[in-house]
Amino acid sequence: MVSPVISPAMYSSPLSSFLSESTEYIVGKLTSAHTQTLQHSATRAWRVEVDLLKEQLSCLSANDIHIFIEMYIPRVGRRADVVLTAGGIIFVIEFKVGAKQFYSADIRQCHGYALDLKNFHKGSHDKTIIPLLLATNAEDSDDSLEIASDKVAKVICISSNQLLSSINHILNVVPRSSLDIQQWLKSGYLPTPTIIEAAQALYSSHNVADITRSEADKTCIVTTSKKIDDIIEYSKAHHKKSICFVTGVPGAGKTLVGLNIASKNSNSDKSLYSVFLSGNGPLVSVLQEALARDQANNKEIKIGDARRKTEQMIQNIHRFRDSHFDGSTPPEQVAIFDEAQRAWNKTKASDFMQNKRGMADFSMSEPEFLIEVMDRHEQWSVIVALIGGGQEIYTGEIGLIGWIEALENRFTNWDIYYSSQLFNGTYVSDDLKEASFTEAKSISELHLSTSMRSFRAEHLSNAIHYLVDGDHEKAKTETLRLKDDFPIRVTRSLRQAKQWIAQKQRGNESSGVLASSGALRLKPEGIFAKNETDPKHWFLNDCDDVRSSNFLEDVATEFQVQGLELDWCLVAWDADYRYIDKSFEHWNFKGTKWQKCKNIDNQRYLKNAYRVLLTRARQGMIIYIPEGSVNDRTRNPDFYDGTYQYLLKCGIKDLGSL
Repeated sequence: MVSPVISPAMYSSPLSSFLSESTEYIVGKLTSAHTQTLQHSATRAWRVEVDLLKEQLSCLSANDIHIFIEMYIPRVGRRADVVLTAGGIIFVIEFKVGAKQFYSADIRQCHGYALDLKNFHKGSHDKTIIPLLLATNAEDSDDSLEIASDKVAKVICISSNQLLSSINHILNVVPRSSLDIQQWLKSGYLPTPTIIEAAQALYSSHNVADITRSEADKTCIVTTSKKIDDIIEYSKAHHKKSICFVTGVPGAGKTLVGLNIASKNSNSDKSLYSVFLSGNGPLVSVLQEALARDQANNKEIKIGDARRKTEQMIQNIHRFRDSHFDGSTPPEQVAIFDEAQRAWNKTKASDFMQNKRGMADFSMSEPEFLIEVMDRHEQWSVIVALIGGGQEIYTGEIGLIGWIEALENRFTNWDIYYSSQLFNGTYVSDDLKEASFTEAKSISELHLSTSMRSFRAEHLSNAIHYLVDGDHEKAKTETLRLKDDFPIRVTRSLRQAKQWIAQKQRGNESSGVLASSGALRLKPEGIFAKNETDPKHWFLNDCDDVRSSNFLEDVATEFQVQGLELDWCLVAWDADYRYIDKSFEHWNFKGTKWQKCKNIDNQRYLKNAYRVLLTRARQGMIIYIPEGSVNDRTRNPDFYDGTYQYLLKCGIKDLGSL
């Protein structure tokens, strides 16, 4: 006998069983399945929903109907009110009990659930999905059925009286198909959450396995997290001090691995108390605020209290550093350093400490000082160093060599764990070889080999790598592999670029305008790279807020978006990185004119700035190249035309030619 698959919903049943069970019994099952303290309003809303469903669904003509109440959507860590399967069609029904009208935020939420099922639930990929938003106190609506090319319909807003008629109408006009409920449930959910969504889910005690995809032949976040947990437990049990270097392909989820460790051990009373540290200020502020808002909204915690808690779990690495100049031992036994290769070298760290902190005798690199701080623990401690590559955008970043030199010269008592991929050339420079780690232990699970950033674009990272390097032939090969699963377009019209974004964006999908920090001559086009953009508002505020990225007004640079992502990006390309005579040139705008950038490091930072900007999109992007102006010598059309033609050679299609 085959055991039934466990449902991801708090309640699931064939419609016939649902209709025969009492409302109190069903609400009781929902209540007992809920893991948090329930308010009376929640159970009252369930009673309203169940009674309405019983009344409306009792006359449905289809006989293969299955109902799921409070169905878990792993990517966003939320539950859809009701999912109904009938005739092979999937209905996502979102209730707004007591609502008299249909709000745009509720429409986006409902649409988002439908899109998540389509994109991330394997058994739903080829199914028609109909999102219904039901406001119990609203007047009847006249919304019509509109189904997009991916078989996800536009949200239909209905009143309590329209549920039965709407479902029957759809069953009559939409082709039906077979759907085996057990196979559908067993087919698996392979989500690719944004780092914000993932952090919120983990902080709310969801399992990392629930919110990430995995492939059997590749190391995934779950495997890597488990291996690090084992190293931490071993270090604690045997009184060891250990450092783990974690690498991964772009977008593989290194940051998520670190957040998973920190969120599991965010209680200062636990012996494994951990802290997530990053020198990426915008990432830190966005994650702190996202977690605080989520906790305040869903657990009725005061926003101030929530912020204080999240600011302890996720800290700016410089704040952590400054708080331990006095020789104190940190309360955290485990420290996770995100983008550890971007720590400061000895020159930059010493100059800063001497000039800004008044520490005349400071003469260490950041890696050396940070290891020294964690080495103050008497019995054991663990450092998890998350190492990325190819995205250095600041001066004075030391790279991996800074950590290795500190370990070899001062901290030889530390155990070192790494993957051999650490030495493949992406993460190291100079002549650093694996032989440097004479006493270290190589563990393959410490390398993440599968990109999570875009579920549509496994080849995007390679395409952009070749594109910014000036290799249009290899870039075209990778771009063509993307097909229309990840659309990339180029245009000379900012208006058309914004229209394209608006047409593509659905549900709760995000969008935004990006430009390099050196894109100073986009100002005549209405794009102000030097404007102060608050990342918290830009990434987290509702799309109706003019400060939100979705408003497509405020622009974010490489400094605000590194480590974060959007679904749809509009990348504005200025003349700072221009393609002239078969190669890229590097320019800075100073005062009233462009000056050629000759410093090798600054050239690398500029190239990496465009690498960052062009890899923020999860679902697609459009690149805007201005026409320039013959009447403005700082915007000569020749500065832009070469770049536009180069992008066409890379296989990127012009929006107007489609």
